This record gives sequence, C-alpha cells and structure tokens, in this order.
Amino acid sequence: MNQSGVPEQKVQLCIDQGNSSVKAGIFSGDDLLETFRFDKFTREALDTIEIKYNIGSAIISSVTSTEDELKKLFANKSINLVVLSHKTKLPFTMGYNTPETLGKDRIAAVAGAAFLKKNCNLLVIDAGTAITYDFIDSNGHYHGGNIAPGIDLRLKSLHLFTGKLPLVEAKNEFSLLGKNTESAILNGVLNGIIFEINGYIDALKFKYPELSVFLTGGSTFYFDGKLKSAIFAERNLVLIGLNRILLFNVQK
Repeated sequence: MNQSGVPEQKVQLCIDQGNSSVKAGIFSGDDLLETFRFDKFTREALDTIEIKYNIGSAIISSVTSTEDELKKLFANKSINLVVLSHKTKLPFTMGYNTPETLGKDRIAAVAGAAFLKKNCNLLVIDAGTAITYDFIDSNGHYHGGNIAPGIDLRLKSLHLFTGKLPLVEAKNEFSLLGKNTESAILNGVLNGIIFEINGYIDALKFKYPELSVFLTGGSTFYFDGKLKSAIFAERNLVLIGLNRILLFNVQK
C-alpha cells in the first residue's frame, strides 16, 4: 500500500462504453478482480476507480465517444492507454473485408472466447439489442459473422409494423405453441431465436465438428439451458477480450 491506501501493484482497467451504459473491469494479469457499472464514463468515474486501484494500463472501447474525447479523460494520468479501433493490433488474424465497420464489442468478444478456449473452432454469440454471430477457427483466424435483431427489436417490430398485434414484454417462461396472441408472439420470437442459434451451430458443425459455442450479452439467460448444444455462458466475455487485447499491445 502507498500512503493513500491504494495498492502498489499495477492493474489493468478495461472499459466497454455502450449506447446506454458503461461496464468496466479491473484485471491483475488474467484475473478479473472487480467490475463497475456507470451511466457514462467520466473523469469522476476514473477517479473513483483510482481511489481503490493503481492503474498501470487501460483500454477503452466506445460506440459513443471519439478517440480525442476518450484520451482527454486520461490526460495527465500516468496510464498506458489503448483506444480500441480497427488499427489496434489484435491477438488473432482478421478475415473481415471492412474491419473499420466491425463492432468493437464483437472484436473483444472473439478475443475473449479465443483466450478462454485456445486453439478451438469457436462460435461467439452476443445476445443483446442485436444478436451477433462470429466465428474464429482453431488457427486464430476470424472469418466474420452475422447480425440479427434481438428480442426487444423483434417484439417491437411486430407491434409497430402491424395493425393489431400488441407489444409483448419478454419473459423467461415460454412454451412451444401459444394459446393466445400474446403467448404466440412471445413463443414465436424466443423459439425463433433458439431455432436460429441452433441452425448456426448445426451449419458450422457440419464443416467444423469440434465446434465450441460461447454465449454472452444481456439476453443470455433467456437461452442458456434451452439450446441443444452445450455452450459456455460468460457474462464478462467482452471485458475479458478487452483485457487480452490490452495485454497483447502493452506487452509488445
């Protein structure tokens, strides 16, 4: 401990800044020590974390702020900062034709999965506002992926783009067939996504029989245990991936 009570050991700070909230994680090497959640990542939020931890390096992924805005948050701080972009060095090879348009959260989730299950063919599914499907092979080559509407987008679209269908709230309990309009919508949306996920798994397993599947994102609990293939559910997959990318850059 130093005089202020902050541990001398330097740690890594990983920040995932989305459209509606910010999730941050503190790592010591590969170990996740603590997570934080903020409405927005500000200088005050950074100070709050620094009261408890001695930050040596940091990585930030943001869909809302520019690189210059992010760097200002760390101005006059002795922190080795990486702002994730398509120019950032990655611990896997890139097969996407337009990496500058590839979502940073998708990049991080792939990096996290490839670290947790090394030298494997991996399908990474992030179930949030959108559902993304990304594939990286056992040689560490990212092939690409797809983007589909998430649960709420599907439920809202059925209400907004039809004349009489009601807006249905997502629930964890659903069945195969509906007995009324609301249950028909809920069952149709959630089962449709399950069939979609199983379809991607089956299609990839045809070519890559030893496929492993990671599931992350805010809607994970709707599908965990309901898929026909065994999956690895990891809520902190993006943070884990950001940490791997950070270490890959600062250790070089």
